[in-house]
Amino acid sequence: MILGNPAELPDHLPAGLRLLGLDVGTKTIGLALSDTRRVSATPFETIRRRRFSEDAARLLTLIDAHAVGGLVIGLPLALSGGDSPRTQSVRQFARNVLARRDLPIVLWDERLSTAAVTREMIAHEMSRARRAAIVDRVAAAYILQGFLDFLGGSAEP
Repeated sequence: MILGNPAELPDHLPAGLRLLGLDVGTKTIGLALSDTRRVSATPFETIRRRRFSEDAARLLTLIDAHAVGGLVIGLPLALSGGDSPRTQSVRQFARNVLARRDLPIVLWDERLSTAAVTREMIAHEMSRARRAAIVDRVAAAYILQGFLDFLGGSAEP
């Protein structure tokens, strides 16, 4: 189910299950994984997009392998806060994932997350090649950490 109120996510998760953060792009899906206490997010993996069936199969394999109980998907709202064509695409991606696995999903505002992460990498003098290799999963961690901070680290009863 896609939750309208992000604060409700902990009510739909058993203790000890992780959250998986997603930064869904047109070419890649950046992934980040929370710890089991749902306090911190770690960049995890980048899936190179192919057909949805292949993307979903990889995603579900990772969900099962890492005891993931819910998803936090970055929602690329327009700067005005409204929807954009990319927003609609991400909403459809979430619905397609739900058709394969019933998991609680939060769509989390991710405006400028990739830009913020890229600026930080440049400030740390990271090479362009290294930035390109990790930016999607680091952006996913930025999105997931923002959500975990919103919960205040108290997602587990």
